[in-house]
Amino acid sequence: MERTSPTHISASKAASRLGVSLPTLYAYVSRGLIRSEATGEKKRTRRYSLEDVERVRERKELRRNPALAVRNALHWGAPLLESSLTLITEQGLFYRGQNALDLAQGSSIEETAALLWLDDRQAGPRLFASQAAHPLIRKILGRLRPLKASATLMQRLSLAIVLAGEEDLAAYDLAPQRVTQTGALLTRLLAAAAAEANDPTLAIAPLLAKGWGGGSEAETRLLAAALILCADHELNVSAFAARVVASAQAHPYHVVAAGLAALQGLRHGGSARGAEALQREAAALGAAVEPFFIERLRSGEPVPGFGHRLYPAGDPRAARLLALTRAACSASPRLAVVDRLTAMMRESAGLEPNLDLALAALTLLLDLPPGAAPALFAIGRSVGWIGHAIEQYREGRMIRPRARYTGPVPSAAPKA
Repeated sequence: MERTSPTHISASKAASRLGVSLPTLYAYVSRGLIRSEATGEKKRTRRYSLEDVERVRERKELRRNPALAVRNALHWGAPLLESSLTLITEQGLFYRGQNALDLAQGSSIEETAALLWLDDRQAGPRLFASQAAHPLIRKILGRLRPLKASATLMQRLSLAIVLAGEEDLAAYDLAPQRVTQTGALLTRLLAAAAAEANDPTLAIAPLLAKGWGGGSEAETRLLAAALILCADHELNVSAFAARVVASAQAHPYHVVAAGLAALQGLRHGGSARGAEALQREAAALGAAVEPFFIERLRSGEPVPGFGHRLYPAGDPRAARLLALTRAACSASPRLAVVDRLTAMMRESAGLEPNLDLALAALTLLLDLPPGAAPALFAIGRSVGWIGHAIEQYREGRMIRPRARYTGPVPSAAPKA
């Protein structure tokens, strides 16, 4: 009897769904189109991702039906844009072939940025140091200072980008070397704006740690890990928005402004904001958290921070960041709240934490200011947006999908 799981099927069933032979199925696997995993029963027996099989099947159908292809072109899996930045596999997440989970335990966000932008980690500290004393940063911080009591962290980030984009004329130079310099300045500016920094020349993770009331080595390492794990995630909504804007030859500040706008949507980075609010509410309830959670589920309210379409077995970024956070904050009484929420969601819905939940847990356990979870997401992801911009500038073509018109048909012109 063939054994299957909710997410994987046998080779014979996969080939049958696709209408292909087993060698063709194996060819899809070798090309990275379909993921597989060992069954654990026989060394050479494998199961195949049902999601990937269905995606390949849909693409085959779309090729046979061009009209349907146009209609579905902007849903998950299409259009396909070439990128050498990030690879997502069942083994994890890789930035230019390097394991992002490993980078999160020993690298800096500056090194990660240089890896994504230049394919050279060692260039990071030098690149960011060259922009550390840029007068634009202090100028923008001065303009933000009167808003300290009234603006949220995300509002500060958005405003900082808009103001700096109007001032930095060098940003109009879209040559790759110049864009990396603008990117270093821009990412540092975002961190300084979020931290309300007095000394914006510090490295980014220490700058955030010090500005948010900490500054210990453990806290700094944890923030660095979060930023690295947020840096890029292939062609997500905000990265696609950034690439579209870059394809119009808009400068990097406009690219990052587009990414920030998309990130704040409820189905993207807005989930980190929701997960943070949920964790803070749960922590305030203490022992009463379980009835609160059960009532939320019964009422049909969403529970942000759990599940990810690309990671049916659990988001590896979240697992790594939660492990690092747990180790750094093992004495925190709030850790029990995070663990209980995670356990209840696993038991009730079979869902594992995603990166939004991990960012929210970090924010709660380090007692960071409200809004720190989406702000960390935005600062880290700005690195990826710049990387996508550099690729798109080199591509030199504009991204311009067509629409399938579904409105009223215009009447024929009157005859003369």
